[in-house]
Amino acid sequence: MPTGTRARDPHTSGSHAVRRERQPRARGWRSVVLALLVAVLVAGLVRAFVADVYWIGSDSMQPTVEPGDRVLVTRLRGGAEPERGDLVVFDGRGSFAPLHSEDPWPVRALHTVGRWTGLAGSDSVYLKRVIGTPGDTVACCGPSGHLVVNGQELAEDYLLAGDRPSEVEFTAVVPEGRLWLMGDHRSVSVDSRSLLGAPGGGLVRADKVIGEPVAVLWPLDRAGQL
Repeated sequence: MPTGTRARDPHTSGSHAVRRERQPRARGWRSVVLALLVAVLVAGLVRAFVADVYWIGSDSMQPTVEPGDRVLVTRLRGGAEPERGDLVVFDGRGSFAPLHSEDPWPVRALHTVGRWTGLAGSDSVYLKRVIGTPGDTVACCGPSGHLVVNGQELAEDYLLAGDRPSEVEFTAVVPEGRLWLMGDHRSVSVDSRSLLGAPGGGLVRADKVIGEPVAVLWPLDRAGQL
């Protein structure tokens, strides 16, 4: 054997080759996992501060929104206050929904997954229309059968055809920081009228508003701006 030349062990050489192959694969998987984590984080931030998608499971807002619609909701920014006639998505805990869910944690976890993926709705988030804002007096009903706000009858062309503005007679004065909310399908909607005898008198805190529905994203045949 010539001086200065060392024989190669084929087994040793092969093991180095295996290690060299495994290292890039391990780095590749780490990159994929990191990219997924970043994507989830960005999606979470967007949904928390910019916009979110909500699945509608109720017919209380027909014909504006149909059951099964997936609605894009933009977050209210800069302390914006909802105005009369606006659509709003709001957290109903403490008013429309119980403060705490009675479901066991596995069921709550499934609801959370369904809500996150847009395959299910939330049992504490609602979509309604603003009828009364702070300082308004809302009453049912005027001489023509319409709702009356501050002495003026409302022309509500968004109501479901054949529905009356309200089957329930009421008068509500909206204080500062509260809203009077109603559905467009009045005969089936559970809204501020249903809570007249409850604490708060059916009035929802304005700071419970999550955002404004701006468009139907799905199904495609109904997709469009609200």
